[in-house]
Amino acid sequence: MFQGMHYVYEVYREMSFSKAAKNLFISQPSLSAAVKKAEAQIGFPVFDRSTNPIRLTELGEEYIRSVENIMDVEKRFCNYVDDIRGLKSGAIAIGGTNLFASYVLPPLLSRFTEQYPLIHVNLVEATTAELEERLFAGFLDLLIDNQSVDASIYEKTFFCEEHLLLAVPSHFPSNERLKGYALSLSDVKNGRHLEASVPPVPLESFREDAFLLLKSGNDTRSRAEKLCHDCGHFAPRIKLEPEQQITAYNLSRYGMGISFNGDILIRHMPDDHRLIYYKLPYPDAVRNVNFYYKRNRYMTRVVSEFLKLV
Repeated sequence: MFQGMHYVYEVYREMSFSKAAKNLFISQPSLSAAVKKAEAQIGFPVFDRSTNPIRLTELGEEYIRSVENIMDVEKRFCNYVDDIRGLKSGAIAIGGTNLFASYVLPPLLSRFTEQYPLIHVNLVEATTAELEERLFAGFLDLLIDNQSVDASIYEKTFFCEEHLLLAVPSHFPSNERLKGYALSLSDVKNGRHLEASVPPVPLESFREDAFLLLKSGNDTRSRAEKLCHDCGHFAPRIKLEPEQQITAYNLSRYGMGISFNGDILIRHMPDDHRLIYYKLPYPDAVRNVNFYYKRNRYMTRVVSEFLKLV
């Protein structure tokens, strides 16, 4: 119905086929043919050619109003595309557990919004299982996590390595036998636990102590049990099963038991002499932190630019 509308509109603007043809860089006969074809599709004439200059018919006036509405929509869409290209518009939804939403994403989002202040950022904090459901359903663009997800469904961009450490209340007697393995919070913040010269602690030394392990199904819990079984040859005596790493860490600070915590969390903690840290054996104590996104889903320019920043 509106094919050829730009030809018709140019004739309307000039009220002259010859002037419109000149503006459009086509011949007058070609323009006349294009307008007649448009009128044939409509079923009524747009122009009254019996007058000089030509005039719009009653239907032609309504047709031009409709064309102007279409052109407004076209223009708004072109402006929107231009804004997207220039990242002056758009949105991104990123999910993370309490650990990542509190300690990892804030500096990244701060840098991103400083560079692209008009982009709307939606930060979603939930459990890994809940976040993966939202990522699959399309409610999230990205999920940051230290657990592995189905590689047939999701692709990933590597962010960093995380190293699990043992956090032991300083008053536990087992520390007395392990002074050669002990690390301070300052040591962890300075990356001393990453040095090859620092040996992993013999886990069997803690077989009689109380442990704070995260709930079953959590990757940290699975790795903790495997480390105790494979390297310490014991099953940990579990006193409490908190939901989050930060909860386990704070319970350890107050002497409730030993917890397994990543160096990402520990590096953000304030100075506290109530805990002693120990390096754990490779490879189970090391895992990758990745940004996950759904495979075969269209990646917007906003998401692409965020991953470049990462």
